Amino acid sequence: MSYFNCEEAECQAQDGHIRLRIKPREKDLGEFSVRRVLPASQQRMVGPFVFFDHMGPAEFPPGKGIDVRPHPHIGIATITYLFEGEILHRDSLGVVQTIHPGAINLMTAGHGIVHSERPGSDFDQPSKLHGIQSWIALPAEEQEIPPEFIHYPATELPQWEDGGVTFRLIMGELAGHHSPVKTYSRTLYADLKVTAGGKTSITLNENEHALYVAEGAVQVDGEAVAAGVMVVLDGDDSVMLSASETARVLLIGGDPLGERHMYWNFVSDSTARIDQAKDDWRSGKFPGVPGDEEFIPLPEDA
Repeated sequence: MSYFNCEEAECQAQDGHIRLRIKPREKDLGEFSVRRVLPASQQRMVGPFVFFDHMGPAEFPPGKGIDVRPHPHIGIATITYLFEGEILHRDSLGVVQTIHPGAINLMTAGHGIVHSERPGSDFDQPSKLHGIQSWIALPAEEQEIPPEFIHYPATELPQWEDGGVTFRLIMGELAGHHSPVKTYSRTLYADLKVTAGGKTSITLNENEHALYVAEGAVQVDGEAVAAGVMVVLDGDDSVMLSASETARVLLIGGDPLGERHMYWNFVSDSTARIDQAKDDWRSGKFPGVPGDEEFIPLPEDA
């Protein structure tokens, strides 16, 4: 077993079925904080997943909530998945969509999109926010496709139970179930609720996989994993998940897409393309968000 320091998360190499443990770093967003898991210096991506943030859980008094001004993206698709609360999404395509727990907002940036994330209808009352925001990189040949936004209600996602574990399939295929959520490369994303005493074997078909424990604690092939830790698996085609207490786990995976560069919200396999996006945002060449005229300036230290 070996140990090393990571730039963006505390990482620990492992023997056995768990290849790597990643402990997120806290990032203050003003009204609340997030736990940033990916990218980490020893694990920049898992399959196409290039970014993984655990938001909250946060509690807001009346008049407070998430308040992210319009900002741009290129080269990725973003996935917003909530456990609690609401987020009002607006984008430069003219889409206005409130996301509720269990639903999926899939926003494909392609050659460029701008969006904001504001409080939902619960803004005037005490509210909570808890969920996951993740980005998947687009394949090289699709990085410049037109932007797109698709909303999937919670009722459209497959759900089933096995061994005391309730599965909700967000993206991809698992255990004979297929999610309707659009993918651009081989991708797996699932939300697992484990009851106390639950135990199940999960067959995995993708090349890379990781499990993130959002709540509670679990055992992965008999190895204990605490809340707030992501474990990257060693590529085995199955994993045994169990828990002695109630837990919630996010399973992600897919096939690798090759190296990606990231600056702020820009992701590409080309640093020149990122430089162009930076110049375009500085000079106001990105489209605006109808009904939301504010914007976040380009940070110089992203």
